[in-house]
Amino acid sequence: MDLDLKQMTAMVDIIAEEKNLPKDVVLDVIQQAIAAAWRKDKGEKDMNVRCELDMNTGEADVYVIRTVIENDVAYDPATEIPLREAKGKKIGDVVEEKHKAEKFGYVASQTAKQVVVQRLREAERDAILAEYEDRIGSVVNGTVVGVEPRLVRIDLGKATGIMPKSEQIAGEYYSVGNRVKVYIKEIERNERGGAQLILSRGCAELIEYLFRQEVPEIETGAVEIKGIAREAGVRTKIAVAASMGGVDPVGTFVGGHGIRVQAVMNEIGDREKIDIINWSDNASEFIREALSPAEIQTVEITGKKATVYVAKDQQSIAIGRGGQNVRLASNLTGYDIDVTVAKAPEKKKKKNVEDSLLSALEESEEAELADNEA
Repeated sequence: MDLDLKQMTAMVDIIAEEKNLPKDVVLDVIQQAIAAAWRKDKGEKDMNVRCELDMNTGEADVYVIRTVIENDVAYDPATEIPLREAKGKKIGDVVEEKHKAEKFGYVASQTAKQVVVQRLREAERDAILAEYEDRIGSVVNGTVVGVEPRLVRIDLGKATGIMPKSEQIAGEYYSVGNRVKVYIKEIERNERGGAQLILSRGCAELIEYLFRQEVPEIETGAVEIKGIAREAGVRTKIAVAASMGGVDPVGTFVGGHGIRVQAVMNEIGDREKIDIINWSDNASEFIREALSPAEIQTVEITGKKATVYVAKDQQSIAIGRGGQNVRLASNLTGYDIDVTVAKAPEKKKKKNVEDSLLSALEESEEAELADNEA
């Protein structure tokens, strides 16, 4: 079975239009397929081969690329050539040996077909992902199309992204057909040139986006988000501040009857609690707020370490279940926080009446003896 190069040339325009890909991308894919077929049929496995296809004549030339090495040194003929055979080249130069690509056997033709299908699929996926480059950092609606032990696949319409376990909300269950809001985190590329859209529901950025939808005062500049620390599905702490006097930032984010914060919780699940606290440029005050609802007695700061003293009955509250409260407070403030029980002040012993009278009599007797001696 021959590989019809003229037919492949004619298909470039058709494929480019059908797949919505640039013509040069499709041409490159076909040239890679011809190079792969020639290597399979007439070359060696490790050869570095490229192809040039003439769009006018449908003829193709392939070039075997080798690197010039020193004479009398053991070499790999598939990728290297001795200096004496390199016709005036220097060590380290690249030599291209030209061959005419004409007829190919059945196996080589099948190889070319597989390369075309695979590379076109990759090119089409990369083209679609390129459309999402400018949407990184935004939130979109998607539909769950696959649930696997380590990830969830979500269809965004034009592309499908993955949400790894680390980006999911703890305790949230996903099933095929579920509609979800996801944060477009990044496009991850691997060593083979493949790309994957990484989505998240467990990041702090999703919380910020949801509050921006509910709190218009953020856009007007009346209030702002200073920081967010989150353990998805469990608890979030968000520090807020007002940019003008007379504005209660915490109340603004909570909303009347808690309507604004409740709207955010409805989106991420009621299991996750949200603490909205006042931000302060005073580190001690900020740490006190961050450890809310615990009551703090004193805060001692040394560098980026803070020792917080609390009453014994407040220690467990400050630390939180599994260290969650102090951990989130540390992440939010940037300080390594150590919660310690404050020592109770020592109470002075009260003298009883009997001791006081005895002491007064002794002082009186001593004074009388002193007078007699005098």
